[in-house]
Amino acid sequence: MEGVRKHYGILLASLAIIAAALPCCSSQTTRRFQFNVEWKQVTRLCTTKQLLMVNGQYPGPTIAVHEGDNVEINVKNQIAQNTTLHWHGVRQLRTGWADGPAYVTQCPIRGGQSYTYKFTVTGQRGTLLWHAHYAWQRASVYGAFIIYPRIPYPFSHPIQAEIPIIFGEWWNGDPDEVENRMMLTGAGPDSSNAYTINGLPGPLYPCSNQDTYIQTVEYGKTYMLRIINAALADELFFAIAKHTLTVVEVDAVYTKPFATTSIMIAPGQTTTVLMTANQVPDFTGMFVMAARPYLTSVFPFNNSTTIGFLRYKNARTWKGKSPVDPSSLKLHNLPAMEDTAFATKFSDKIKSLASPQYPCNVPKTIDKRVITTISLNIQDCPENKTCSGYKGKSFFASMNNQSFVRPSISILESYYKNLTTGSFSSDFPEKPPNNFDYTGGDPLTQNMNTKFGTKLIVVPYGTNVEIVLQDTSFVNLENHPIHVHGHNFFIVGSGFGNFNEARDPKRYNLVDPPERNTVAVPSGGWAAIRIKADNPGVWFIHCHLEQHTSWGLATGFIVQNGQGPSQSMLPPPQDLPSC
Repeated sequence: MEGVRKHYGILLASLAIIAAALPCCSSQTTRRFQFNVEWKQVTRLCTTKQLLMVNGQYPGPTIAVHEGDNVEINVKNQIAQNTTLHWHGVRQLRTGWADGPAYVTQCPIRGGQSYTYKFTVTGQRGTLLWHAHYAWQRASVYGAFIIYPRIPYPFSHPIQAEIPIIFGEWWNGDPDEVENRMMLTGAGPDSSNAYTINGLPGPLYPCSNQDTYIQTVEYGKTYMLRIINAALADELFFAIAKHTLTVVEVDAVYTKPFATTSIMIAPGQTTTVLMTANQVPDFTGMFVMAARPYLTSVFPFNNSTTIGFLRYKNARTWKGKSPVDPSSLKLHNLPAMEDTAFATKFSDKIKSLASPQYPCNVPKTIDKRVITTISLNIQDCPENKTCSGYKGKSFFASMNNQSFVRPSISILESYYKNLTTGSFSSDFPEKPPNNFDYTGGDPLTQNMNTKFGTKLIVVPYGTNVEIVLQDTSFVNLENHPIHVHGHNFFIVGSGFGNFNEARDPKRYNLVDPPERNTVAVPSGGWAAIRIKADNPGVWFIHCHLEQHTSWGLATGFIVQNGQGPSQSMLPPPQDLPSC
């Protein structure tokens, strides 16, 4: 048990230091952080390897700031490969240079070089995350980004402690090599070897009894769990045996509280819940917490389960090598992997708080509607090449049959400097190229080759944009977590089957729809999101399943400058990396 205690003891000690360093309600200040991207040796699942980390920590350091703070994060790249970091969900008002996606808002930070990300956290409070945004580096380079409010939380429960719960994935091999092999051969990716809770896989995996996350709680106390899905390739279900979770916030936006026995959380999403330790433990003093995938794909996947434990303080402790016999575990409350009914019901319960203090500013009318398919594609294999995908072809992905290609220079820099590099065009199709039964056709015979390019949507400042994200049956129906950079959005509607432009908008929720930065588009269905395009710059839109982004399931949109400096981009920083 000593090894287990070490893991969670270090985590809680570091969080205590962070909390102590943050004054409760000080005036606006500048928070400075030093991030060193480096290789460190780590052992998990009987495998010792070099793992990419920040400051030697896995997961990486927690960034804790207050609403309204200025933030400066100096990133020193101490590896030979390029890197960038992204502050997922931070709106980056007028500071797109600090957003992070490689070749979209910046050129990568080269080996041995540094870049300081500077931005202000404006009008946001809650749980977000940060992660690498170059190749598949976010497999291990990620951490919590916590924004404390300036005023008390809008719920009355006294909070004993705030606890980050970060899900990830572990590969025994090199995740970047998985991507490289996938793109070279045209085949699907290899799946990970384990899921993790705060970097620890738990005792259901080989050699992992000591690599188990344990959180100590006191009976009768209420805890805030800041739950983050930093996994590369899977939506996840999460539950704590016999305990009820009360959802109070998603993606750093307060919600109407509701109780649930478990949650579904997609990659890039965060869910903050309150949990009261009100159960009577057995002789172990423990309750299982568990996460496993929500399955909607036909591709091979990691179908395992990661577990940790909730340990009640002062309960009789287990003296054996492991808290319990893993083979005898009962994973109470945890949905089955294919439980789409639960995932749908859970998502439907999430509503904006919509109070006078925290209004729901959903656009009631729109200036532009973009309807885009989100598809996997099977591409004909080029001549003189061998492809290992379905029937000797290659897998790709697309939006409106356009597979996104990142240019060799930053799109934001090209746009800002009005460079005639041909690195992008502003003609992303705003309707699918062909009308058909998007979710009911044959997944293989109707599949079409995609086109490749860097096509974006361009809108004036202040435009109310609606984007309808339509899943297709190409290759297979699948739940796609779509992330929009630089803006929050409101999920005004969703459903199964094909979006009907005449019928479905009549059923939109324009009163208290959930406000998020990442939407899990239903498998075999659609989701409609509304955005107030009030942040000038270039903003990436992409699937947060990393293999789909690699295959091209992405686009972007440009918000033009408005009137005056307050509606215009800031100039690029002097240390902006060059390509």
